[in-house]
Amino acid sequence: MAPRVTGSSRRECGENHALVPGGAAARVAPMSLRVLYSEADIRRRVRELADEIRPLYAGRNPLLLGVLKGSVFFLADLARALAIPMEVDFVRLASYGDGTESTGFVRFAHDVERPLRGRHVLVVEDIVDTGHTLHFLTSTLATRQAASVRVVTLLDKPARRQREATIHFTGFAIPDLFVVGYGMDFAEAYRHLPDIRVLEGDCAAGGEETSRTGAR
Repeated sequence: MAPRVTGSSRRECGENHALVPGGAAARVAPMSLRVLYSEADIRRRVRELADEIRPLYAGRNPLLLGVLKGSVFFLADLARALAIPMEVDFVRLASYGDGTESTGFVRFAHDVERPLRGRHVLVVEDIVDTGHTLHFLTSTLATRQAASVRVVTLLDKPARRQREATIHFTGFAIPDLFVVGYGMDFAEAYRHLPDIRVLEGDCAAGGEETSRTGAR
């Protein structure tokens, strides 16, 4: 089975919602969008998370480890809100499947570049649903002799959990909805939205795995 990079997989949609030619901003025909969390909601919650996290890392020069691509906006805002010395690195993960179903087997498409031995690592996720990706990542980091590994996610979708995943800080717990915006996408569209919206329509009905991530 071919690997699928999380954050960029696609599937064909029905006649009314087909992928359309054009640039990155025009690849997906519009579907129904409704705001779940406003830009103000997100700013407020990011500040609250930063206030929770800051005391644990003050004076420790933590490494914020973002999971590409969806976490980029969240990581940038969280880093500014923390306002402490830190380093930033990114990983990108791929899952194996048949294009519509993930097997749960995950590998690195892009590994950590910074040494982790003795470092205090904060994994920054956009969304956790099945838990496969996060379980793989934290289990791997545990073998690399980091001083500590904690996880912050903007969104948690516990109803879809298939694998145990420890999350230390959660922005919002949400039901089983397909969400886009604030860095999160559908076929690379909608990342630019400043808020978080629910994508409704035939294409979104398959859930996160078939339309976006594979094994989150």
